[in-house]
Amino acid sequence: MSVRLTQQVAAAFSSQGVLAQSIKGFSHRAVQAKMAKAVAESIHSRNNLVVEAGTGVGKTFAYLIPALLSGKQVIVSTGSKNLQEQLFYKDLPALLSMFGLSPKVALLKGRNNYLCQHLMERELSGASSMETQVLDDLLRINQWAGQTTDGDIGGLTAVSENSPALPLIVSSKENCIGQRCDYYDECFTRKARNRAMDARIIVVNHHLFMADRIIKETGFAELLPDSDVVIFDEAHLLPDIAVTYFGQQCSTRQLSELFDKLIDIYRLELRDAKQIEALSARCAALLNEWHQVLFELGDGDWRRLLGNKALSILSWSLIKEIKVLQSLLIGHAGRSDNLDEVIEKLEVVTNKLELFFLCENNQAAYSIDYGHRYLVLRIAPIDVAKECRKLFDSNVSWIFTSATLQINRDLSLFTRQLGLTQSQEMLLESPFDYANNALFCVPRHLASVSNHHAALSQFVDVCVKAINAAKGRTFILFTSHRMLNLVAPALQRRVAYPLLVQGQAGKQSLLKKYRQLGNAVLLGTGAFWEGVDVRGRLLSCVIIDKLPFISPDDNLFRARSESIEREGKDPFSEISLPQAVITLNQGVGRLIRDEKDRGVLILCDNRIVNKPYGQAFLNSLPPMARTRDLDKATAFLEQIK
Repeated sequence: MSVRLTQQVAAAFSSQGVLAQSIKGFSHRAVQAKMAKAVAESIHSRNNLVVEAGTGVGKTFAYLIPALLSGKQVIVSTGSKNLQEQLFYKDLPALLSMFGLSPKVALLKGRNNYLCQHLMERELSGASSMETQVLDDLLRINQWAGQTTDGDIGGLTAVSENSPALPLIVSSKENCIGQRCDYYDECFTRKARNRAMDARIIVVNHHLFMADRIIKETGFAELLPDSDVVIFDEAHLLPDIAVTYFGQQCSTRQLSELFDKLIDIYRLELRDAKQIEALSARCAALLNEWHQVLFELGDGDWRRLLGNKALSILSWSLIKEIKVLQSLLIGHAGRSDNLDEVIEKLEVVTNKLELFFLCENNQAAYSIDYGHRYLVLRIAPIDVAKECRKLFDSNVSWIFTSATLQINRDLSLFTRQLGLTQSQEMLLESPFDYANNALFCVPRHLASVSNHHAALSQFVDVCVKAINAAKGRTFILFTSHRMLNLVAPALQRRVAYPLLVQGQAGKQSLLKKYRQLGNAVLLGTGAFWEGVDVRGRLLSCVIIDKLPFISPDDNLFRARSESIEREGKDPFSEISLPQAVITLNQGVGRLIRDEKDRGVLILCDNRIVNKPYGQAFLNSLPPMARTRDLDKATAFLEQIK
């Protein structure tokens, strides 16, 4: 099988193979063929494979073709919804047609990507009290609901992706009533899961994959089959996603909604149980009081907050009051399906809340994310390698790939984070001519990034020069929303080209507008550093404000740092530097997306040339020509036609 599969894969990528016959302008890339061969061998031998494949290697076809030709059941997991949809709607159909194959293929997303017919009906029944805009959007969604075959909200174009109607009608675990639902047989989420269990190629995302593995560990029902092969694209995201899933989180919004629901149950169903209303209102008032104290303190580190005696007393008063409520509710169990559902959910949330308040795990960070009205409480393990090791079953071929996995030409940080003890490792260089087509500029005489006022003024000056030289066609990537919000109005006054600023619209809307305008400047933070593909002369310049080091105030970072220090190691070289190198590489990857692309990368942070650790960044970047002269960079931009 190994020899046959390897031969089939080699033939497919040859200059006379299926790809050459089917794709106009196809050219054989040795690095792509090398990766495809390694994937084929991994599938056959059930070995782990870790591949960094630089931009332009063609990694998608390099793993999909061996996967399809193997005939095995394969799960492909991606880090972003965009790549997931590109694989399912574009790449897979093209390859299946080229190779004359017809396995069952399924796309499975998290349940909040699917329309819930039960919620749709419920919202429309209360339409009389709705705002006009929400009602208009609901009616448009309802019209689409009658036409869609899969209920995937990704295919809904009649309303904005930020429509306030969408959260009201998408499927959620909290609102699912299972087999009691009138729409159980037609349920889009259930049908998507059934298709996935029956398919040979299943396209998912990392969040869904991790959630499924953890459900399997606890012995509950599963969403995904036990496949022969699992391929992770955008694998650099896995360690951080694993932290989320091996930890716990709890939103106080859910708690607040449960108290409201109990009051509704009393008023609509159990009028003889006045105490349910009184105790639920008491719990809701205590929760609001607790919220108020936390919002005033504004600290995200729960361990630090534990020292506040008043907060501690209030926290345990809340738990005590909820437990009194739970005792009362159990006395009414069996009288109402809605009540039984709330009793079950309240127990789960209360247990999570109590676990958070106890703060007993020294190997975890306890943090609070502040929303508009509610909080998300998170317990995140410091090191997930041990937990990850249990995931990677030796009977499965595990393949990990991304354009950004190495630090200083070394993949060991990635493999250590995921607890991969044995794996074949490959570093495949991009085939693009970076030396001639890209220029990397760190302008001279930059102020220190810690001198905020001077750094801001200089950064705006650099942006204006570069934007004018590039005639728009620029991405400006920021390491903080604060800097973006300071730079945007300053540029507005000094630049004649259209400015598109993150927050004005959704990510995809901004990118669509950027492509349509042809001379725009896009300003964005984290969301635009990766998963964005703008080819050709539409994007000639990428400007980055500073090296993307994680904030030292980040709770998980602090907890990890303390743990690493206890082991006698250096948190900067073990955590800060590797994360910053990978993030910078993601941002740089936006610039050259095609072999004919040309462009300039400008980094306004001289630490990359002045500090000893700067070499780790430089060693990990593509081999671009370099300059400290901003005039040379603008001259290069002016030459791009």
